[in-house]
Amino acid sequence: MPKTGDNSHKALIEALNGALADHLALYLKTKNFHWHVSGPRFRNLHLLFDEQAAELFGNVDLIAERVRKQGGKTLTSVGSVGQATHIADQDNTGLSADEMVKELRDDNVKLLERLKEVKETSEQADDYATNGMVDDWIDQAEQRVWFLTETLQ
Repeated sequence: MPKTGDNSHKALIEALNGALADHLALYLKTKNFHWHVSGPRFRNLHLLFDEQAAELFGNVDLIAERVRKQGGKTLTSVGSVGQATHIADQDNTGLSADEMVKELRDDNVKLLERLKEVKETSEQADDYATNGMVDDWIDQAEQRVWFLTETLQ
């Protein structure tokens, strides 16, 4: 286990907690859109949003456990998620389907940027396990961005 006083180790824990916050916030937003999407593409988008939400939620425990395995503390509340996330809340339930897709695409791009930060900090901290795992998370985010981008065509 890395030394807790190591700056690269602290940066990794902070980056992982940021990714955790972004996953949780994006999960909730994606479920919100899943519940509120309407229009001619309802079924396809309803199912797509549900699939993407499940994928996001599937990473939450993995990320939190990486923080704990590194000797760090995870986020503890909705407030701590709100402070650490780059994903903005969206309470408007009247967005069009295209507005929802565009917002989720843009938010997944933000998540992708955060995951690249985790990749860099895991390299600096010599955390080979996180470095390998984050490749899968990046691939998933890239696929979500791709699907959402293509849906807007």
